[in-house]
Amino acid sequence: MTETAYRCGFIAVVGRPNVGKSTLTNALIGSKITIVSRKAQTTRHRIQGVLTREHEQFVFVDTPGFQTRHGGTMNRMMNRVVTQTLGGVDVVLFVVEAGKWSPGDAKLLTLLHDPARTILVISKIDQLKNRDELYPFVAKIAAQYQFAAVVPVSSTKKHQLDQLLDEVAKRLPENEAYFDADTLTDRPIRFIASELIREKIFRLVGDELPYGCTVMIEQWEETEKGVHVAACVIVERDSHKPILLGVGGSHMKRIASEARQDIAKLLDKPIHLEVYIKVKKGWAEKEGSLRDLGYE
Repeated sequence: MTETAYRCGFIAVVGRPNVGKSTLTNALIGSKITIVSRKAQTTRHRIQGVLTREHEQFVFVDTPGFQTRHGGTMNRMMNRVVTQTLGGVDVVLFVVEAGKWSPGDAKLLTLLHDPARTILVISKIDQLKNRDELYPFVAKIAAQYQFAAVVPVSSTKKHQLDQLLDEVAKRLPENEAYFDADTLTDRPIRFIASELIREKIFRLVGDELPYGCTVMIEQWEETEKGVHVAACVIVERDSHKPILLGVGGSHMKRIASEARQDIAKLLDKPIHLEVYIKVKKGWAEKEGSLRDLGYE
């Protein structure tokens, strides 16, 4: 009998903002390693999530949404992450929201240069009111680009995720595993913790607070009793502080409480979390500051 060859490779998950890339990545891996929000441009970093099966290891690279409507230093740097990622992977998942096609999708489509390694993923099919609209929608996109495969999925309902993994596995190169079998992400736990805090900020005050905020972990101390974490929320203006704090500090208390629960669940340890605010004017428009904060 011929032994099945082991396959391992990198898979870019790309698409315009808010099409469900992070939700898809988390669903495929089976663990929350990248944050999710209904707000566009929640993901700002290239995050690798790892799924290991008996004969394959998938290294998913969740990228920021490719931005065509807004400029700014941070958006340009995030777009650079997307284009650089596309050049260094084995398979590309081009994610499009079911029933919605925009100029942003068309712009990103022009960056895909290898049909043999590109799979069209139609996300959020559970949200379609009329399933009969799915085929003509796919046909419209397929007429513009010869995809290797087309897989409609629902990440929240776990629909057709195994089929998508099987399509990806066919196109992975024969390689030994890059990571240990129990690895879920290449990012350190401190980074994941900072992202979980940022997720709570977006969910609670995202409509009021501009996107000029980020989170840094300034202290991480592990003891037998648990982990003490001190996190700093960096904002661009003094006027952002009262928005984050809320009346009587209510917003910040809720942000810290919900983030602490998620971090404790992730680590399976008690967490003592302190969250405070600093103003750093213009940080989102300075490449040096962005690199110091992990944007690259």
